[in-house]
Amino acid sequence: MGKVTLGPQPFIYPMPVLLIGAKVDDKPNFMTAAWGGIANGAPPMVSVAIRPRRYTHRGIRQNWAFSINIPSVDMVKEADFCGITSGSRVDKVDACKFDVFYGKLDSVPLIEQCPVNLECKVVQMLDLGSHSLVVGQVEEIHVSEDCLTDGQPDVRKVKPFIFTTVPDQNYRAFGDVLAKAFNIGKEIRSEEAG
Repeated sequence: MGKVTLGPQPFIYPMPVLLIGAKVDDKPNFMTAAWGGIANGAPPMVSVAIRPRRYTHRGIRQNWAFSINIPSVDMVKEADFCGITSGSRVDKVDACKFDVFYGKLDSVPLIEQCPVNLECKVVQMLDLGSHSLVVGQVEEIHVSEDCLTDGQPDVRKVKPFIFTTVPDQNYRAFGDVLAKAFNIGKEIRSEEAG
């Protein structure tokens, strides 16, 4: 499965399940996070909230860099495993049979099986109490070729999924299209004018 670089962009789907990667003591490790999103457009930045006691947090501090890997629905088991198991006790790369690769930043492990990978340099880490808010500048994006439509990532092909908290604590796939973005609201303009 080949990858295509698209340049720096803050490319994250809303409410996603993310696999955050970092080298911890020179060993690649990944943790699952749901508290992440776009932080800035120019330069492109993303953020993720991580508890300081997490093993991956240590790796991010060691290298001041991390990856965000967006798993597809067929990786739900691996994503859950990376959230319920500590890399301090288990080699998650081996257990999940991840194919790890490196791009622009040699200290940032990326997962080949994930359709979308973002390489990030830490811009800021804010201690907010229970979590550190890690803000990273996107240095490069890698997208699986079979997940592109007209040269851009296609959510229907990437097939990301979300985590829902209470009451059910489930992983869910995206649903049906509701309306065309930047278009459906024009109906209100027409109603106001009429």
